[in-house]
Amino acid sequence: MTVAPGDSVEFATIDASGGQLTVNSSVADVAALDFEKVNPVTGPVLIDGAEPGDVLKVTIESFAPSGWGWTAIIPGFGLLADQFPEPAFNTWTYDKIELTPCAYGPGGRVPLKPFCGTIGIAPAAVGTHSVVPPRRVGGNMDIRDLGSGTVLYLPVEVDGALFSVGDTHAAQGDGEVCGTALESPMEVALTFDLVKGEMLPFPRFETPGPVSRHFDGKGYLVTTGIDPDLMQCARQAVSGMIDLLGRLQGLTAPQAYMLCSVCADLRISEIVDQPNWVVSLFFPKIVFE
Repeated sequence: MTVAPGDSVEFATIDASGGQLTVNSSVADVAALDFEKVNPVTGPVLIDGAEPGDVLKVTIESFAPSGWGWTAIIPGFGLLADQFPEPAFNTWTYDKIELTPCAYGPGGRVPLKPFCGTIGIAPAAVGTHSVVPPRRVGGNMDIRDLGSGTVLYLPVEVDGALFSVGDTHAAQGDGEVCGTALESPMEVALTFDLVKGEMLPFPRFETPGPVSRHFDGKGYLVTTGIDPDLMQCARQAVSGMIDLLGRLQGLTAPQAYMLCSVCADLRISEIVDQPNWVVSLFFPKIVFE
């Protein structure tokens, strides 16, 4: 469809499996996923008057969640793919109106914060492009703060911008470490505007308020990784939390890994004291209190 600057549109999104997984699915369905169908987006929408060199301003107005979702360990995917070669799966059901914390089957309750995992516009490069990696024009950024009230700015590379959205999540930790979050289909209301002639190198966004208040109430358990390689730091921090949750909560390693992906935040704590850097993983204690 074509919309004018100032128009608002409601999008219906499909879950990241492209409908292959449902609330009644099992781990066997994860192993049978057709990757040609994953991470679908709804679109494209042509923004009238958008030209290369402009900026598309997207205001995320609201979400109408479906009330169900899933999290999975998909073989070959995720930060610790080498440590978790077997699939694992968890389904979630939640109050789609009140969005009260959602029960995790093995234990704990996760606060919810719906957001758009994939949101972006078309790249100028000729050809067919995978939707999996993010790009300068946005796409599969998995930024958990792209929730209600956030304003996102995207650099336009093609006439009409060609906007699409999908991969909606009901909750996710910063890093989405196992490769999936609380994957949940929902409807998204967005408003579009154009900023003419502003050369934006990469996406930027503004949030309407605090970004972690829904998790902050009880403090955090924190593990760290220290190494000259930031990826190794991240792996160490996540592995440490998986072990800690196993000892404290009796979770299996796959259960803890998926839970970290949904609600724990990876942060660079120090990146100046060479040769070693520090990455921390913050797990919200509110999940188990």
